[in-house]
This record gives sequence, structure tokens and C-alpha cells, in this order.
Amino acid sequence: MTLMDELLAELGEPGLEQIAGMLGTDLATARWVIQAAGGIIVAGLARGAEHPEGAEALRYALDEHMDTDPFNSDVASLTRDGQHILAHVLGGQGVEYVAEGLARLADVDVGGLMKVLPLLAPMIMSLFAGRAGMDTRTMTADLRRERAAGPAGLEELIGGILNGLFGDPVAPAAGREGAGDR
Repeated sequence: MTLMDELLAELGEPGLEQIAGMLGTDLATARWVIQAAGGIIVAGLARGAEHPEGAEALRYALDEHMDTDPFNSDVASLTRDGQHILAHVLGGQGVEYVAEGLARLADVDVGGLMKVLPLLAPMIMSLFAGRAGMDTRTMTADLRRERAAGPAGLEELIGGILNGLFGDPVAPAAGREGAGDR
């Protein structure tokens, strides 16, 4: 099961309905936005883990999310944690850039996306942290697998958004070398 499958399962129909309400859209579009946003977050994590120091920092951050339950946390603390995660994963203006891009593609409110993205980030971190016993090598390989396992058609979209954000092309997930391979 992929992280996005786990995320959608944990959210369930009630969580999906809440996110659809925040975005002002239907359930199918909300599901697509969650998968696309989650794919961007995972790709950002994978990008950061390409270098040994980034992989170590991510491993440490995952340890901090090991015993958290963001699915039953208060929105304020979840949002603060999510903003912190997104600042590391996407950089200073990255959240706005991603929200604007996804809002345009999904025809949803950018303000709603600016609220949803920080909620999704700690959920993804917690689910990923729950994969017990990962050293940096395993973690990096798992992130690459997650990127490759994204829904059809989203890899190009995610690569395009990350290319626009970071100014460098994002290689296909399967062919990318990571810190864990050294």
C-alpha cells in the first residue's frame, strides 16, 4: 500500500468530505488534490534526502513523528507542524507556488489549498515514520518507490511543479540516485 493509499484510508470518507468542503469542490477532485499534493510533498522529501545530510535530517524528523497521531490532533498544532515541514520540503515561497499551481489545475480555491497543504504534511510524515526500522538507505529507497508509485499522469505534473519551484529538472523516480545508495 502506498503512502497516498494509506493517507486516503486514514482520512476516510469523513476526512475526504472535510477537505472537499475546505476546497469548495466534490470528493473526486478532493481525492485528486490530496494525491497530487501528497505526491509533491513526497517528491520534496525525496529531493531533500538525495544528500547524506538531508537524509539524516529527514530521518531525525521522522523519528519525531513516530508516535504522533495527526489524524486526531487539533487543527492549530497540526497546521503549525505542517507549515514547518513544508518550509523545509518546499522552501520559502514553495507552499504558495504549489497551492497556486494545484488550484489552477484542479479549479479549486487557492486559499483552501493553503489551509489543506499544512494539514497533509504531518499526516504524510507520520504515516512514513510508522514504517518501522528504516535507516537512511531504506528511507531513501522507500521515498523513490513512493514517487514512482504515484497515480498515472501525476508524475509529470509533480515534476513540472517542482521544476518550476526549484529550477531544476526532476528525474524519473526509478532512475534517481539517492544518499542511501552511496
